[in-house]
Amino acid sequence: MPTVYLLDYVAGNVRSLANAIEKLGYTIQWIKEPKDIDNADSLILPGVGHFGHCLTQFSEGGYLEPIRKHIDSGKPFLGICVGLQALFEESTENPNVPGLGIIPAKLVRFDDNNKSVPHIGWNSAATNVTGSAQAESFYGLRRNSKYYYVHSYAVPYNEGLLERHGWTVATAKYGEELFVGAIGRDNVFATQFHPEKSGYAGLRVLKAFLEGKRWETWEDTSRHDMGQGLTRRVIACLDVRTNDQGDLVVTKGDQYDVREKAQGQIRNLGKPVDMARKYYEQGSDEITFLNITSFRNCPLVDLPMLEILRRTSENVFVPLTIGGGIRDTVDTDGTKVSALEVATLYFKSGADKVSIGSDAVTAAEEYLGKGNCLSGQTAIETISAAYGNQAVVVSVDPKRIYVKSPEETNHHTIKTAHPGPSGETYCWYQCTIKGGREGRDMDVHQLVTAVEAMGAGEILLNCIDKDGSNSGFDLELINDVKKSIKIPVIASSGAGNPAHFEDVFRQTSTDAALGAGMFHRGEYTVEDVKYYLAERGFLVRYFEGSI
Repeated sequence: MPTVYLLDYVAGNVRSLANAIEKLGYTIQWIKEPKDIDNADSLILPGVGHFGHCLTQFSEGGYLEPIRKHIDSGKPFLGICVGLQALFEESTENPNVPGLGIIPAKLVRFDDNNKSVPHIGWNSAATNVTGSAQAESFYGLRRNSKYYYVHSYAVPYNEGLLERHGWTVATAKYGEELFVGAIGRDNVFATQFHPEKSGYAGLRVLKAFLEGKRWETWEDTSRHDMGQGLTRRVIACLDVRTNDQGDLVVTKGDQYDVREKAQGQIRNLGKPVDMARKYYEQGSDEITFLNITSFRNCPLVDLPMLEILRRTSENVFVPLTIGGGIRDTVDTDGTKVSALEVATLYFKSGADKVSIGSDAVTAAEEYLGKGNCLSGQTAIETISAAYGNQAVVVSVDPKRIYVKSPEETNHHTIKTAHPGPSGETYCWYQCTIKGGREGRDMDVHQLVTAVEAMGAGEILLNCIDKDGSNSGFDLELINDVKKSIKIPVIASSGAGNPAHFEDVFRQTSTDAALGAGMFHRGEYTVEDVKYYLAERGFLVRYFEGSI
């Protein structure tokens, strides 16, 4: 089998990239030291996190010159995400750290005045070379395909500037900003998106690179005109726990109660790995696993969720998020393990993001109690420093507390169109911990602004009042949180039919919406939701069933 050389500088989920390459029939040879690059016929440079951290790691490890030598030799080179960014001259993210300088341009941060940053989700990578029935495909890129991006910095596209230097450019658009989504010249190809997380569309790009097919003519037989820009993300969420027989199952409850009311047994809706694969093939844009059991007597290296991630990432090529247990802990042998080390175990097993719940509330309380002072030691801060803020999701579990007027509380209130039990027209959203079982003296506005400052890259916004209700999302909550922060928000809790997804995307500026029970019970599929949204004018991504 042909061999691909992969440089892992220990940042992010390279397991999924290796799985994608192996699925295409290649073997992986890991670069362990700079001299290994001399033996590489094809070299792939992945990367996540900070530009400066990435380039500094390469420099201190002695990799920069071997990388340049490989590129100058004419041998195939692929850069992914920060691996693309490294090819440019510099980035405003870390202006004192130079890039490789192979491409004459620099990266800047997205404008966050009217959109969320990081840019997270499925977007285009379109070249200007198209025809009517046929099109010229650059390294497998296709006009109607969507690819998964997650980044805060990008290279603005100025028409003709890079082309004058011989580069072919594929672009994407975020808001009004047009930026470089992929770029190539001669033996060099690089993508800002993650092909290994872009389903079969991404696998096709990897395959074209590995086979050296820089240009191909293909028949444009797609059923849908995907359009340019960021799609609406529809996410499937799987609550995973052990049932009374000790088996791992996907479950779902009514306001966090996951036991059948008649028999008292844990509600069993299916096997996690099988269900994740099903939702992937229905077109789910991401899969979220929430570990709602403790596994207290299990060594960390043998956590059942690690095996679920390993098995899922072998065949599911969209982003995987794992929540539950991401905190400083003590292993069964008495060894103290940091939240960063726990997160690293998940990343190495196939996760792309980790979700932090109760510990984020505790950390936010400490942050606010110290006058908005960062400690640098919390799980959010340490993980985002190592892997980038896009790798850290904070899961928020608020519930409504009704008041007759804002003066009744010192918390941030909203005027609600849904009065309380005694006719109250105001409410505040109390944050909870321990799966909603314990309320805290903190409102959702305080929490989300605190964790954004601490380095969270995304908010998973649940709502205890809506959970399991199938009555639609809490639109007032979502709008209030979106006004408070710049980072993306995933709307969760309450989805019962496709119309609820239309409501949340039309009436709020949420960045994504999550469903669970309606999918698990088989009432609707992810594809049903996508078609419903598309018929009403929303830009969505459809599952591509083959390379």
